[in-house]
Formats: sequence, structure tokens, C-alpha cells
Amino acid sequence: MQQKSVNLLARLALFGAAFIWGTSFIVVKNTVDVFTPNILLAFRFTIGCLILAVVFHKRLKALNLDFLKKGCLTGIMLYLAYSVQTIGITDTTPGKNAFLTAVYCVLVPFFFWAVDKTRPDLFHFAAAFLCIVGIGLVTLDGDLSIRMGDALTLLSGIFYACHVVAIAKLGRGKDPVVFTILQFATAAVCSWVVGLATESLPTQVTVETVGGLLFLAVFATAGSLLLQNVGQRYTDPTAASILLSLEAPFGVLFSALFYGEELSARLLIGFAFIFVAILTSETKLSFLTKLLPGRAAKEG
Repeated sequence: MQQKSVNLLARLALFGAAFIWGTSFIVVKNTVDVFTPNILLAFRFTIGCLILAVVFHKRLKALNLDFLKKGCLTGIMLYLAYSVQTIGITDTTPGKNAFLTAVYCVLVPFFFWAVDKTRPDLFHFAAAFLCIVGIGLVTLDGDLSIRMGDALTLLSGIFYACHVVAIAKLGRGKDPVVFTILQFATAAVCSWVVGLATESLPTQVTVETVGGLLFLAVFATAGSLLLQNVGQRYTDPTAASILLSLEAPFGVLFSALFYGEELSARLLIGFAFIFVAILTSETKLSFLTKLLPGRAAKEG
């Protein structure tokens, strides 16, 4: 297969992952009406873990005590992020949940600063400012109050940022697929323990809710992970970041189409600020330099 075809398929894989994740917000919103947050996550992570473990069972030979320790610690961070986000969506809209969660992209460089002593650059500080403005426009009501669901979603963004840092620090030199399986297994155990202790199992389950659960487990968890891993392997990091960041706009689009979320001008402007902040932090706007005539002539 020619390199151009490989690059195209890789980008389509990343686009597909972002598309699936974007649709998952509305699916989660509808599914938590039947499955309580932690019980939903328990099923989601258990099924996702089993799928990956079966597909990649030969890689599990790499497991050792150090692998287990680091995988479980990272899995706890993954559980906290998903749990708080899923609880948060019960008191906010799928679109706001999508964009407010995505602020983790802006937070990661600052969290790395704390553990790696690598100071963020001007692009990261500019992204943080844009993100704060966007968050204010999206979350604050007229009396400057914030809904509990929005606050929890922002907290989940903090946990997601911690999770990314944990992967970078603890997953270094580890098989990424096996490391992910361990994280899913840990998150599944945490979800079952908390869910069975504080929540109740669903009493009336419909075909629609089971379908939503399977979509989240098979496609939005295991499937999207595979698309992301394959896509990022053959795609430039800048292009990959842009494609994956489309998750949030897709979340808003599907929320407006299928959930009936009203998108006011203020909300759209806030989303725009957050999206630009994500692009600024992830790519440092390097893709814009390719559009400048002087740069293009110099490279030519």
C-alpha cells in the first residue's frame, strides 16, 4: 500500500475516533436515565477490557509486578475522570459536557510543569487565558453561579489531565495496549465497587439502553482506542491533535441535533474560545505557518 493511502487511512481512523467520541456524549446522556453512572461505567469498562484482552491476549505475557502497579494507579485516575464526568452529565447538556471536559488539553502542559519542571511556553499561557474566557461564557449564569453538573465536568477535565500525565510518566516503556487493558480492568473494579455500594442496578432495561451500553463499550471505548492508536502511529502529531480535537464540536453538533440543546450566541462564542485554546495548546498554531506565502516560498 502506498504511503499516501496509509496516511489517508490513518487520518480517517483518527477522524472516526473523534466522531465516535462525539456521539458518545448524547448516548451517555440518554443511557444514564436507566443505568446509574458507576454501574454504567462498570459494564462499559468490563466489556471494553474483555474485548481488548481477547484480541491482544498474546501481549499479556509482558505483565509483571511493576506493570501491574503502574497500570492500576493510572487506571484509578481514569476511573475518577470518567466517573465525575458521567455524574456531571446528569446535570448539564451533552454539548457543554463535551467542551468542558476537553479543557484537559490546555491543563496538561501545566501539570507536566509540576512533575517534569518543563515550563509551558507562551502558546500554553495564551491557551489558558482563552480557555478561562471560554469556560466563563459557557458555565456562568447571570448571577455568576455555576451548575453542579458543569462544575463536576470541569473537575473531570482536571482528572483527565492527571491521567494523561500519569500515562506519560508511568506508561513510559510499556506496551500501550496492555497498559490500557490494565487501566480498563482497574476502572471496571472501581466502578463495580462504588456502584454496588452506593447505587442500584437498573430494574427496567430496554433494547435501546442495552444498545447504547454496547455502543459505549464496544465502539466508544475499545474500538476508538484502536482507531486512535493506529491513526497516531502514521499521522503527524499536529494533524492528529487537530483531528482528535474535533470530538468536542461533534459532541455539540449531536447534542443540538438529537438532544435539542439550545445553542445561544454566548454559548457558541464560549465553545469557540475553548476550541481555539485547545488548538493553540496542542499545535501551537504550527499548521498556520504552512498557509503563509513567505513560509511556503522558503520551503519550496
